[in-house]
Amino acid sequence: MSRRLSTTPALSAAQRSRLQRDLLDWFRANPRDLAWRRTGDPYRIWVSEVMLQQTQIATVIPYYERFLARFPTARALAAATDHALLKVWQGLGYYRRAMHLREAARVIVREHGGRVPDDPEAFAALPGVGRYTCGAVQSIAFGRRMAALDGNAIRVISRWLGLTKCVDETATKAALWQAAESLVPAEGDGPPRPATAGASPLRIGFNDPGDWNQAIMEFGALLCQPRSPRCSECPVQRDCGANRRGLQGRIPVRRKRKAIPHIEVGAGIVWRRGRILLCKRKADAMLGGLWEFPGGKRNAGETIQNCIRRELKEECDLGVRVGEHLIDVTHTYTHLRVTLRCYHCQAGPGQVKKIGCDDARWVLPHKIPAFPLPAADVRILQALGAAQER
Repeated sequence: MSRRLSTTPALSAAQRSRLQRDLLDWFRANPRDLAWRRTGDPYRIWVSEVMLQQTQIATVIPYYERFLARFPTARALAAATDHALLKVWQGLGYYRRAMHLREAARVIVREHGGRVPDDPEAFAALPGVGRYTCGAVQSIAFGRRMAALDGNAIRVISRWLGLTKCVDETATKAALWQAAESLVPAEGDGPPRPATAGASPLRIGFNDPGDWNQAIMEFGALLCQPRSPRCSECPVQRDCGANRRGLQGRIPVRRKRKAIPHIEVGAGIVWRRGRILLCKRKADAMLGGLWEFPGGKRNAGETIQNCIRRELKEECDLGVRVGEHLIDVTHTYTHLRVTLRCYHCQAGPGQVKKIGCDDARWVLPHKIPAFPLPAADVRILQALGAAQER
């Protein structure tokens, strides 16, 4: 695998035609019944594509249903408060996606009459809409002949090409986009569409570009999997360069991942007269807009207890007496692994000042679940509830 190809391999016109026909035949015969495939509403298709970024389908399904029950239209989303939006999104992660969705919805209401624009240039100009999202929504919702290159499509196309270059390199990624665009069929270029009237509620066979982009992602998720591709079941095996060369287990080639740094954080359950202090993270920070049990990163050589005392002083100008340990919670983000070491604390005198946070409130314990919390803080809250029941 150390040998580098001087150029990116290409598929012939005959191979592209067979791939389009065989993969669309497979997809239209075997589509998963997913809620976003039952609608032609561009807004709902867009929401699904944003939620599915870096998130598994099984995780997305209940969030998608709850989100649309709460915000069924772009106008409803545009009017959402931070609190309502982040609470519905709580646990799905990558919270900036939710904030970008609402920002984009506000632009749609203000500039497009509340309708998701069917012009690719106008849609791409919306906050949070990148090349993948634009291609996916415009092809599925409007039949635009546009590629949608996600992780599944990168893996599938790399294997079809037998590509031994690192797909994380800029030039290789550009070549993959070019290949992806060449593979998208035009409207009516695919195989005959199945007669679905009265037979299926799924919106499959609506258009060839949209079906194709869904097909390639579905194929990558179900058959052309990362570690154990199911080549014996593959409907396009004869046109797969990796399979011909026995390289399907080694393609795509990726850069070696760096070790994820691990930090320790001291977090305080700070009590005062039966209430607990919650702080709202700054909007421009990681997990911005969410509420948390206050604390912060432990410095080298610092005890967790001293870390909590220092952080509460820096964040809220509040002195605390650190008491019993409650729980340690470890959570892994894309770029960081964090262990929160959580202790009960008693607040000293004085008013809370919002120095290192956007807001701070004393909250009765039974009302804390109404606040949008990071996943790690949800686990702390669960431990607190279990301890109080004992």
